[in-house]
Amino acid sequence: MSLFGSLFTGVSGLGAQSQSTAMIANNIANVNTVGFKRSEASFFSLVTTEGRSSLYSPGTVSVNRVQRVDLQGPIQQTASATDAAISGNGFFTVKRDTGADQEFLYTRSGAFSEDSQGLLRNTAGFVLYGWPLDSQGDLPANQGDLTSLVPVDVAFLGGLTRPTSSAELSLNLDASEGDENLVDATDDLTNPHFTRGLTVFDSLGQAQVLTFEFTKNYGPHATAGGTINDLLATDNLVTDLGLTATNSFDISSDLGGPLTLTVVAGTPALPGEVQTVNDIITEINNAGIGVEAFLGNDGELVIQRDEFAGGVANSLTLTNTAGTPLTALGITLVNGGGLGPDVFQSDDLAGAAGPLRSNNLDNGQFADNPPYSNETNTDTHTFPAFQFLPGDAQYNNRGWWQVNIVHPNGTSLSRGLINFSSDGRLNARPDSNGNIDINLTQIDWGNGSEAQSIDVDVERFSQFSGNYDVIFSDQNGAELGLRTGVEITRDGIIVARFSNGATSDLYKVPLVTFSNPNGLTEVSGTAYSENEESGEENLREAGRGGAGFLEPSTIETSNVDLADEFAKLIVSQRAFSANTRVINTVDQMTEDLLRLR
Repeated sequence: MSLFGSLFTGVSGLGAQSQSTAMIANNIANVNTVGFKRSEASFFSLVTTEGRSSLYSPGTVSVNRVQRVDLQGPIQQTASATDAAISGNGFFTVKRDTGADQEFLYTRSGAFSEDSQGLLRNTAGFVLYGWPLDSQGDLPANQGDLTSLVPVDVAFLGGLTRPTSSAELSLNLDASEGDENLVDATDDLTNPHFTRGLTVFDSLGQAQVLTFEFTKNYGPHATAGGTINDLLATDNLVTDLGLTATNSFDISSDLGGPLTLTVVAGTPALPGEVQTVNDIITEINNAGIGVEAFLGNDGELVIQRDEFAGGVANSLTLTNTAGTPLTALGITLVNGGGLGPDVFQSDDLAGAAGPLRSNNLDNGQFADNPPYSNETNTDTHTFPAFQFLPGDAQYNNRGWWQVNIVHPNGTSLSRGLINFSSDGRLNARPDSNGNIDINLTQIDWGNGSEAQSIDVDVERFSQFSGNYDVIFSDQNGAELGLRTGVEITRDGIIVARFSNGATSDLYKVPLVTFSNPNGLTEVSGTAYSENEESGEENLREAGRGGAGFLEPSTIETSNVDLADEFAKLIVSQRAFSANTRVINTVDQMTEDLLRLR
């Protein structure tokens, strides 16, 4: 029995070595196949057990195929922007075609190119699948499911237009510019000190020019109306300016007062008595009632509420109590609606009229009824992001500029004030996202394009003495452009590039991982299918959850080592020859048995 058993053992050895040789031959044949993973033979014995140790019955040998799918192949550079190799764990998700009846397959062959329909296919003809990206670049909510994947289609029958959604403007405003005296003007925006145009693009790809107009101003205040300028701090109220002694006026705000100032001919002897312009300024600034005073660049007397005293809204009231000293000082009074004919209140009042109308600060939030204008409460524009720090030492009452953003048709899109601190930086509090923007909303260009909102970043505005200077301007829109190329990034983003310089993120390529990639079932085309041994697929973003990265413009070559394969081939050949000798020896022994008589 052992003799014939030895014969079958030799035959099993021939079969096992034949299988090993076949695997080696297949590895060598695919040494240049992109993404190919080698296999190798794993031998194990089959033992026949006898009940007595004095007898031996030979067993046989069997072989299993072991896939080395988890072994990384060398990465080779290519010239194609749509080629990608996986460095690390993971597989591309592909199908033979886009039909719903086709199963998902997995491959490391990343030599993709565009077919006649715009689909990305690899050299085996498999269609690449990926996550579609929305306009914000976000992935589908069900990104963990295979149903979230779609064929990667990079065909653009038309071009791409990109409407502007954000812009950035960096410029310097001349701090030495004379403050504009607008007390007698009605929305006087016709002569700005500095103008800058910014080109943006609507949803149709048409260029639209926004005009930024900058006019130097005081902040919200009451000021001389232009009738008395070139005042000096030493001017005598009676002898130089013609005021009458014993005339008086009250100053009050929401935070204090009234402060009564009385004109005297001689040296002031009591608190509240004033002889010179400087006495008025000193008394107001020392009163602690949330009001400040100073002489303007043109020598005009400026009486201004402290916008941020106490961190609350603050209105200013001026009242002639004896005579008309305020009028004589050039302070034009308005009828405040029930406050009397000789009262000026700087807070916006419904129905109030007259040229002296100041801005209303609501809890530190800047609203932008232009100062010194006749605008009513129903005609407002806002820069909602501009919120100044109450009580901030950097607050600069001489750093105010009026900004008017003009539509191409000449109408105002937004208008308001900005303030610069004493070190020349924009004095504004960032919003919840950390941005300092002017938000333009629902712009109607009047050409059939979609209503558009644009956030203009003005964080890099500055005010230094010197020339007006635009450092740079930028925006994210683009006119119509034709596609010039497609590329895959290291993060797996498929990006289309256009002749107008714009780019569009179209898809994100997932990397699929398995708990046992060596257990996958190999199919034609250097691809694999899932089975119970491999475990379920896990869709990962490149570089996350144990997945590798994509290396753009490269391919992963076969992980076959020719030197190793030839060495194994020699061993298999010798083992095969040895097994043939066993069979030949058993044959001779059998022949000897047949000759016995």
